[in-house]
Amino acid sequence: MKNTQSSWTGRFISTKGATVSKEPEFTLEEMFSGQIKPQAPVEERLHPVVYFKKCFSLSQKLKKATLQITTQGIYQAYINGKSVTDALFTPDYTDYNDYLMYQTYDVTALLKEGNNILAVEVADGWYAGRISVQGGSAQFGNQLALLLDLTLEYKNGESEVIGSDESFTAGHGKHVYADIQIGEKQDLRLDSSWKQDENDLPEPVFEIEANYKRLASQYGSQVHRHEHLKAQKIWYEDHYIIVDFGQVIAGRIRLHTFLNRDQEIRIEHAETLDENGKFFRNIVGRNKDATDVFIGRGKEEILEPDFTFHGFRYVKISGLAALNKEDIEAIAIYSDFEETGYLKTSNNQVDQLLSNILWSQKGNMLSIPTDCPQRERVGWTGDMQVFAPSSTFFLNTDTFIKRWLKSVRINQLDNGEIRDYSPTPLDGKSSAFTGSNSSAGWGDAIIMVPWTLYERYNDKEALQENYDAMVKWLSFSKQSAAANKEGLKQYLWDTKFHYGDWMFPSFMMGDPNPMKTAQCTKDIVATAFLAHSSELLGKISDILGYESQQYYDYANKVKEAFTTYYLTPAGHLTSDYQGCYVMALAYHMVPENKENALVERLVELIHKNNDCLDTGFVSIPYLLDVLCEHGHKELAKTIFFQDQCPSWFYEINHGATTIWESWAGIQPDGKVGTFSFNHYAFGCVLDWIIRETVGLKTCQPGFKSILIQPTVEIVDAFDCSYKTQYGTISIQKKGQQWHIEVPQDIDYKIDLTQVNGYQI
Repeated sequence: MKNTQSSWTGRFISTKGATVSKEPEFTLEEMFSGQIKPQAPVEERLHPVVYFKKCFSLSQKLKKATLQITTQGIYQAYINGKSVTDALFTPDYTDYNDYLMYQTYDVTALLKEGNNILAVEVADGWYAGRISVQGGSAQFGNQLALLLDLTLEYKNGESEVIGSDESFTAGHGKHVYADIQIGEKQDLRLDSSWKQDENDLPEPVFEIEANYKRLASQYGSQVHRHEHLKAQKIWYEDHYIIVDFGQVIAGRIRLHTFLNRDQEIRIEHAETLDENGKFFRNIVGRNKDATDVFIGRGKEEILEPDFTFHGFRYVKISGLAALNKEDIEAIAIYSDFEETGYLKTSNNQVDQLLSNILWSQKGNMLSIPTDCPQRERVGWTGDMQVFAPSSTFFLNTDTFIKRWLKSVRINQLDNGEIRDYSPTPLDGKSSAFTGSNSSAGWGDAIIMVPWTLYERYNDKEALQENYDAMVKWLSFSKQSAAANKEGLKQYLWDTKFHYGDWMFPSFMMGDPNPMKTAQCTKDIVATAFLAHSSELLGKISDILGYESQQYYDYANKVKEAFTTYYLTPAGHLTSDYQGCYVMALAYHMVPENKENALVERLVELIHKNNDCLDTGFVSIPYLLDVLCEHGHKELAKTIFFQDQCPSWFYEINHGATTIWESWAGIQPDGKVGTFSFNHYAFGCVLDWIIRETVGLKTCQPGFKSILIQPTVEIVDAFDCSYKTQYGTISIQKKGQQWHIEVPQDIDYKIDLTQVNGYQI
C-alpha cells in the first residue's frame, strides 16, 4: 500500500482554476421549513472541469506500463485519447479526509513508441460537489487535485516512473461545469483534440499540501454502466419532449442527435408524473437540479454526461424539435456485483415486487449504500441496517458493505457515537436539527450489519474489523441510557433523541409529521435496540473469543426494565403502536408468558387498521416474521398481499418499478408527493420471502449448513437458486411438487411439513 509521500514519485498537483466555491450555509431547519435562499446562476457558482496533461516520449521498447492514480474529486484518465478504464466516478466515495483509494491499471496496450499523451479530467464529484442533504459544496475540501505514478518497465530491464508534478499542464474545455448532483453542462464548441495532440495546456500546475496517510489501494467493486434501457414512450408537452423509459433507475441518458451550432438542449430528470400525467419534479431542494445541458457545434453527436448521474424514469428535453425512440436510451449505473440469487414465481405481482426490490438495490448501491439515488444520496446507517439481510440475496454485497463500514468507523465519535450516515460530509456533522449525532437503530448498524455479513458470507473478518467500534457504540449507548438515573430506570434509553419507528404510515398520511413518529415511539424502540445489540455483541464476543457474559447480563437487565416500565397491567405497551409491539416481540423484550397479550394487541391494531400495516422504518423487517411465529400466518399473507395504502402492492398498482420512500408517495386520490420513489429500505420484505416462503435458512455461517423449511405459501410455483461459496442451492416448487438440489459440501435438512400436501 502506498500511503506515504515517499512511496509516490508523483505529488498531489492542482491549478488555479481547481478551487471550488463554498455554498452559503443552509441548515436543515431552514430546509425543512421550506425556506429558499436566492442563488446565482449555476455557471456563476460552478467552475469548469479541470484538465491535466503530460506529454512524454518512449525511447525504448516497453515491457509493461502501470498507472496508479487518485484524485481529490472524480476522474477520467486517458492515454493517447483512449480511456484507461470503463469504471466511473473513481476513486469511489469514501471519507476522503481519512480514506482515499487509489486505482491501479495496466496501460501497456495504450502506449506506443515515440510521443505519448497522458490526460486526466477531474470534476468536483463527492469530494467537493453539492452533495450534502442541504446542497452544500466543498464537503471534504475545496481544492481539486491529481496524484499519479505511471511506471514504465522496459524490455532491457530498466524502468522509470512519471509522477504528477509541475511539468504537467492544466486547462479546461467542453465541460463548462459538472456537478454530481446538479448535473453537467457540455459546450461542444469548446471540444478539442487535447487528449491526443502534443500541445501543452495553457495553465501551470503547482504541488499542494496533502495527507498521504489516508491513501489505500482500491478495495471492493467499482462503478460501471450496466443495463441500457430503450425508450418506451415519447410525447410532447407544449414545446418539451417527454420520454418514459419504463423503469426508475440511477444513471443517465445517451442521446444520438444532430445539434446545430449554438443549439442548446436541456435534459431534466424525474421519477414520476403528476396526477395529470405531466412531467413532475418529485425532488426539490437546493442544488437538486438533476439537469444536463448540451450546446451544439453543427455535428451529429452522441451525447452523454461524464461526471454526473440522476435518479429517474422520465426525462424532459427542451431545445430539440423531434426525437425518435431509437435515438435515446437510459443507462443504469451502479457498482459491480456478482449475481447470486434468482427467484421467479407464478404470480406477476410478486415478480414485480421482486423486480422493484432489485432495481432499488441497484439504484442505491452506487459506490456506497444510499437511502435514495436522487435527493440525499447519503449512506444512512439505518437504511443499511434494515436492508442488509435482503441485500445479500440477489447480489454479493460483502466487500461493498465492508468498505462502507470503514467510513462508518472513521466517522465514529470519540465518545462512541455512530453518526447517522457515512461518509459524513461537513454539513452532516451538525447536530442542531435533532440535538443528536446518533440514534438507536441507526448506530446499531455497526453491530447488526457485520453480523449479517458473518451469517450470510461466513465473514468473520467483518466482525473483527468492527469489534472495537461495536464495543464503543454499546458503551456510549449504556452510558447515555443510564445518565443520572438509579435502579432499573438506568436501563431505559429514554434520555436523548432517537428516530424511533420512523415514519410509520398513520402519521405520514394526510399531514405528514415524521418527527411526531419519533416522539411517540423513540423510548420503547431505543430500549429494544439496546437489549438486542447487547445480546448480539455477546454472540459476536463468543465467536471472536472475547468475554461475553457481561453483554448477556446487561441485555437481561434491559428487558427487565422494559417489562417493568413499558408493559401495562392490561398487557399493552405504553406506546400503543404496531411497530412497538413488533419490536418488543421480535427482540423478546418481555417474558414468554406475557408475549400472548402483546400478540393479541398487535393483531387487534392491524384489524382496526383495515388489515394494513402501520409499521415504521425499523419495525417493518420483523412484522411478517412476528405474525408467522405467533400463529397468524394468514394475517401475514393478508398484509403481504394487501393492495390498500399502505402496502407493497398498492405501490405496484400505482405503477411502481422501485420501492418508494413513502407508502403514500402517490395518494389514493392520485396526488403525487415530492418524495423519493427509489428507497430500498422497505424492500427488506425480500428476506422474509426467501426464508419463509422459499424456505431457505442458513444454520451455519455462509450457508455451510442449511434448513429448507418453508412455512408460508404465497404462490403456486416458483424457481429459486442461490449461489454460495459452497455451490448453488436450487429450490423449485410447482403446485405440490418440490425439486431441491443442494451441493454436496453443504449439510442440509428439508422440512416441508408446514406446507400443504407436498411431494418431492
